[in-house]
Amino acid sequence: MKRTVILIITMVLSSVMAWAQNSKNNQPDAIVGVYRVEHGNQLSKVRVYKDRDGSYAAQCIWLRDSIDPKTGKLVTDTKNPDKSLRNTPCNKIIIVQGLKYNKKKCRWEDGKIYDPTRGIKANCQGEFTDDGRLKIRGSLLGIGETVYWTRLK
Repeated sequence: MKRTVILIITMVLSSVMAWAQNSKNNQPDAIVGVYRVEHGNQLSKVRVYKDRDGSYAAQCIWLRDSIDPKTGKLVTDTKNPDKSLRNTPCNKIIIVQGLKYNKKKCRWEDGKIYDPTRGIKANCQGEFTDDGRLKIRGSLLGIGETVYWTRLK
């Protein structure tokens, strides 16, 4: 009997926690914050903010390997297809732009994500997972990649 009660309480608490995490998907500004991002062999911190037009954007604010070992200088966005942005320091690169909240689908979509390691822009969307991570999905020509961002306090 005691085990059954404990099991029921555990199941209820798990359901409440999952609901609380997914409720972030019902709040457009819940995406705003600072996240830890692991992508390939890179570790970075990204700040998501609300842009002037009401859409959401994300900027890299820290990169683990930010100093070029050959030059001793801050790494820049050398692979950017826009030549005017190739001198942008790695801790200033805008990696997501134009992300809009879709109230019906309870997610953020119609944005563009930029991968500075490859110099590629792709379509992107995002939503929170049950464990509270931000699931960012980028796709280009039917090929996609998903990266999970962990919110920092």
